[in-house]
Amino acid sequence: MSWCDIGVNFTDKRLLFEPVFERALVADVSHIIITGTNINKSQQAIQLAQQYPNHLSATIGVHPHDASQFSDETIQELNTLARSKCVVAIGECGLDFNRNFSTPDQQLFAFEQQLKLACELGLPVFLHERDAFEAQIALLTKYHKTLKGGVVHCFTGDIEQMKRYLDLDLYIGITGWVCDLKRGQTLREAVKSLPLNRILLETDAPYLRPKGLANNRRVDNGNNEPAYLPFVAQEVARLIVTDITTLQLASQANTQALFNIPSISADLAE
Repeated sequence: MSWCDIGVNFTDKRLLFEPVFERALVADVSHIIITGTNINKSQQAIQLAQQYPNHLSATIGVHPHDASQFSDETIQELNTLARSKCVVAIGECGLDFNRNFSTPDQQLFAFEQQLKLACELGLPVFLHERDAFEAQIALLTKYHKTLKGGVVHCFTGDIEQMKRYLDLDLYIGITGWVCDLKRGQTLREAVKSLPLNRILLETDAPYLRPKGLANNRRVDNGNNEPAYLPFVAQEVARLIVTDITTLQLASQANTQALFNIPSISADLAE
């Protein structure tokens, strides 16, 4: 039995692909979904995923920070990229009204266009949201009936927000934020009520290194890695009061169901 990390930023230069990938396999993290956040990084995600198709998949999309660059040409490029067999979702897309690197109007336009594309292609969405919950829920509700599901990536909200996402048949992505006893307290309370059949696990590496993880700076330079996913899983299992094998089976089944990944194998053979 093995794990799947549904969100790794392998296009970030801080993650040296080969050694990080090898350490993930040693840790029984045998499938990784590489996050695309703009056209260039989506292309890079596909190129990496194609190297090990049994172990890597990719998302393609435009992060709200880059929404100011979104155009009709962007949609055409995403449509073309989606033809790759390794592409399993549209995103990272959504709304971020915290930093507003792109204006709210630009973000809303880019997000809605990507929701439309996901509906047309029959792909789930890989969602980002920060300080924009009501606006995000409104657009997701608009496309709920035709959208083929999705995951709220790196969920950090409260139990009521979680329930409203669940009402839209979305999965909830849990990261190492859940290991932070101070900043993650609201999330920790919400996770206690998260149904097993809606849990997905992710590291968001190189970000969100779990609190409490032993110092391994000589190996990882202080970055988070997919190899640390089992550490996050242990904390999630403790919070939802289940054994690690049950969580492993559930998260794997959920990953396969949402992203249409036929099998998650621990074998490196291609």
